[in-house]
Amino acid sequence: MGMEIAMLRRRMAAALAVGALLVSGCSQSRPVATSAAPTTQVSVTAPAAPVRGDQVTIDGFAFAPTTLTVSAGTTVTWTNRDEEPHTVAASDGSFHSPGMGTGATFTHTFSTAGTFDYVCSIHPMMRGTVVVTG
Repeated sequence: MGMEIAMLRRRMAAALAVGALLVSGCSQSRPVATSAAPTTQVSVTAPAAPVRGDQVTIDGFAFAPTTLTVSAGTTVTWTNRDEEPHTVAASDGSFHSPGMGTGATFTHTFSTAGTFDYVCSIHPMMRGTVVVTG
């Protein structure tokens, strides 16, 4: 009978240990990782008014100003301030720069009146316009 009692005690001890583990797993709170929902900010701006001058900057995958107004005979200079190469290519084919690395410039003299749309041929979503007055 002594051996039966020892076996019974071992079984009870094992059952208590398993029960304690189950209860401790259920009762212990664990930190839950949470993260803030991503936010997106959108700003809407009116199209830029035409700017006078003779300089266009390329920065942030955009031409600035987007629209430039000059007199016939004006030489316009585009300067690439972006980290990526860009080009300046007239939609009508009247001018086209080579690939321009950071700091490179391209010039074109507008001798006739008209509206000249241009793009970056590497990144065609980049668009600009030069309006030449007589």
